[in-house]
This record gives sequence, structure tokens and C-alpha cells, in this order.
Amino acid sequence: MTSKAAVLRALRVLLVLLALGFCAYSVASQWDDTVRAFRQMSWYTLVGALVFGVAGLFAWTLGWRAFMSGLGSPLPLKAAFRISAISGLGKYVPGMVWVVLTQVELSREHHVPRARSFSASVLAVATTTACGLAVAAATLPLTSAAARREYWWMFPFAPVLLAALHPKFVTWALNTVLRFARQSPLEHAVSFGAMSRAAGWTIVGWLLFGGHLWLLCQSVGGGGLRLVPLAVGSYALAFVAGLLVFIAPGGLGAREAVLTAVLSPVLPAGAPLVVAISSRVVLTIADLLYAGAGVLAGRGRVVAPADGDADDARELVTGPPAKE
Repeated sequence: MTSKAAVLRALRVLLVLLALGFCAYSVASQWDDTVRAFRQMSWYTLVGALVFGVAGLFAWTLGWRAFMSGLGSPLPLKAAFRISAISGLGKYVPGMVWVVLTQVELSREHHVPRARSFSASVLAVATTTACGLAVAAATLPLTSAAARREYWWMFPFAPVLLAALHPKFVTWALNTVLRFARQSPLEHAVSFGAMSRAAGWTIVGWLLFGGHLWLLCQSVGGGGLRLVPLAVGSYALAFVAGLLVFIAPGGLGAREAVLTAVLSPVLPAGAPLVVAISSRVVLTIADLLYAGAGVLAGRGRVVAPADGDADDARELVTGPPAKE
């Protein structure tokens, strides 16, 4: 193993350990409330919510994989699952850059240029945010007076962000960023087909995450199927709000605040906080199980060193070599 590869592996292990530490903190900081909340839930409700959460993560993996394929690096499903599952823990480390950095480094093991994997990861984050806000804007104004009153200012951003996902604008923006980073432009422009597939899987993910919240709401006296749109929109809005508070691990605090505010008018007193805390813990467990499965998926795998790793690393700092 080269010294560079050893350093990268050590940094990867350190990142995972940091993420696990912040995961533990997010649960331990609400431990007493979590115990009380879980006592009000049936085990099959919690298991069902966990299944919905893991399914949502897998849908988002397929969305990221669609971007990778569209940019010229189609990955086998197992490889895409492993990369996405392990890098997903990065969202628990404050700063919001660790998911992208981990995906870039893990993708290098499959001979994906850093500029390409960086572009796919940034696109995935942007699409998740835009589609999440669009889902919230399409559901909450019709189902939640609290959301209209407290978070109306976020909804006008939805059409702007969706328009910014136009393939021509996205390609121009990514090439501009790469040019400032002194990297070569994308070999493949972002196509409408790739964007549509990725956005489709992202929306499927939002629906599944909304399903997990609906199950939890039902367990504390929710209002049946009519609560589904509210649950989907509430979680989407809460997750986007958590992204904005990027210094908090996994949006800790911001997500719970939004869920409690939006769900309070439709659930019994005290129940919204129970749902918010249960959602946090269930989805943290889903992330850990998903990452664990990703680690197991890579066991016994021998990866040939990617050609040009040293050159790529040098170019990220100094830019490409000057042409003679």
C-alpha cells in the first residue's frame, strides 16, 4: 500500500469514527425523551418506520447512481450501494462537505475521476434539496395552517431551485466551478434523461421518508390516510431546514423544531415531540444499518489502484500541467 493510499484509508476510518461519535451524541442527548417516546410506540410501528427509512436511503442511492451514469461512470449497483451507504454517515459530521468528499474518494476505487464524482455528488445534494422543498410546497400549504404561517417564506424558493436543475444550467454551473478549481470540464453534459431519472428516484425517496413519519404519527393518534400528504411534506420541509443548519450533526434540533411546529395542530398534545424524537432515532438507526451493510458489501473485495491517483491529487491543488 502506498503512503497516499494509507493516508486516505486512515482519513476514511477517522471520518467514520467521527460520524459514529456524532450519531451517538444525537441519540444520547435525547436519551430520556427517546425512552419515553418509544414506550408509546408499538414495536411493529418502529420496525415499519425503519423499513421505510432504509428504503428511502436506497431510493436516494439510485438517484445518485443515475447521475454517475449520466456523467459517464455507470457503477454496478453493489458498488454504488457501498459508496452511498458509507458516505451517508458524513452528514452527521458538521460542515456538510463530508458526504461529498467521502463519495469522491470511495469512487476513485472504481476509477471514477474526482471531478466527475464531485459533480454527481453536488448534483445529488442539489436535487434532494430542490425536490424536497418542492414536495413541501406542493403539500403543506393545502394541509397545514402552521406551515403556511411559520414557513411560508421557504415555499417561493421551490420553483427557483427546480428551474436551476435544468440540464443546460447545471452543466454550465458545474463547468464553471471546475474551471475555478482548475479542473477539466465535464466530458459528458448532464442530460435531461439522467436528471429526470435522478429526480424521480429522489422524489420516491421523499415519499418513503414521509411514509415512515406517517406510521409514527398513526401510532400516537394520527388521522388516518388524510395525514399522508402532511407527513410527506412535513418531513421534507424539516430535512431541508436541517440542511440549512449545517453546523448541527444531521440537522439536530432544526428538524425536530419544524416537525413539532407543523404536526402540533393535527396530533394530540405532546405527541408531535414524541414523533420528532422517534423519527430522529429510527432514521439514525437506519443510517447505521445501511452503512454497516455497505461495509459488509465491500468485504473481501480487492481493488486495483486507480491510474493517475497521484496526478489527480496534484491537479486538485496546482491545476493541470501546462501544455507545451
